[in-house]
Amino acid sequence: MLSQKVTTNLSNASWIRAMFEQGEELRKIHGKDKVYDFTLGNPDPEPPKEVKEALKNIVLESNQGMHGYMSNAGYEYVRQKIADKISNETGLSLSSEHILMTCGAAGGLNVVLKSILNPGEEVLILAPFFAEYNFYVENHGGKTIVVPPMKDSFDPDLDVLKSKITERTKAIIINSPNNPSGHIYSKETLTKLFDILREKEEQFNSTIFVLSDEPYVKLVYDNVELPSILKLYKNSFAINSFSKSLSLPGERIGYIAVNPQIQDINLVISCLAFCNRTLGYVNAPALFQKVIGATLDSTVDVNIYKERRDTLYNKLISLGFSCLKPEGAFYLFPKSPIEDDVAFIKSAVKYNLLLVPGKGFGAPGYFRMAYCVGIDTIKNSFSAFESLAKDYNLNK
Repeated sequence: MLSQKVTTNLSNASWIRAMFEQGEELRKIHGKDKVYDFTLGNPDPEPPKEVKEALKNIVLESNQGMHGYMSNAGYEYVRQKIADKISNETGLSLSSEHILMTCGAAGGLNVVLKSILNPGEEVLILAPFFAEYNFYVENHGGKTIVVPPMKDSFDPDLDVLKSKITERTKAIIINSPNNPSGHIYSKETLTKLFDILREKEEQFNSTIFVLSDEPYVKLVYDNVELPSILKLYKNSFAINSFSKSLSLPGERIGYIAVNPQIQDINLVISCLAFCNRTLGYVNAPALFQKVIGATLDSTVDVNIYKERRDTLYNKLISLGFSCLKPEGAFYLFPKSPIEDDVAFIKSAVKYNLLLVPGKGFGAPGYFRMAYCVGIDTIKNSFSAFESLAKDYNLNK
């Protein structure tokens, strides 16, 4: 009766949501402060005061039609502000025409994929990857091709990547800082990767697009360099969201920035606006476009997340867990003490610890922790982690 594809996907749906829902049941039994939920990447810091002030002022405006439709691409003045900011940061020359306001980064990714994919074309994704990428690509008739990371590193295995590119390859999605690992791909790594793409474009007489998924670009630690993908590769899109940088995940506001050097740029821009409309988004939320226009230079206090990262990372390392220190975003991605990461996270539940298996991110043998929770939750979880580490004879 219902879509077979959707009902099949339901059984493969996100482990993140499944563990979060289990946490809801545990909270009813044990109380909120006795459950240590590291499942959802749902920022808990409040938005910056500038955002709240802008929202209040805009709501009180009496401009007639302020809640009406606008161009499918969004308010021109907001797009121009974003274009100016990107131009200043990258040295590229963007105008409002190169910006499309979207319903978050997820909406932006779907708009780009709808615009570029023909049935059966392939999209490379770099493991570990955001769990929904498979569904986004499948939404528009594409097929995901997973590129594994190097052993003991979250950098992509470029030899494998090169071997997986075919005449059907249409795009690659890059997420840096990465969810779930917090890893940032270096300029050297990206340069080598893009050289491979250009070589394959020439070999197959094709265009391979780069979709840079960038919701965490403002959450970078320890002065690590974050290369601009728009600067490094011409056939590229930067898809951004204010969900993390301004703690606004529920408002669904983001944008697509089109590289001004991209092939067939006028057609690309027209396709994006068309797909934004016909996918049912119509346009990004009017109110929060205006808020973004007034607060573009604001961001949450990154030091809040840095303190949490350091506190949690140092504790896990002291207990004998193996984990690469994240350079950005707000996730830890330690190795599971046993090969079966699903069995491991299930065993953690007896201590009211809610984690997410790496299997769902294309990286079995790991588990993800989102440290966008209060510092008290992190510290209160230590005794549970101590018990869990003891169960697996860590730190012996």
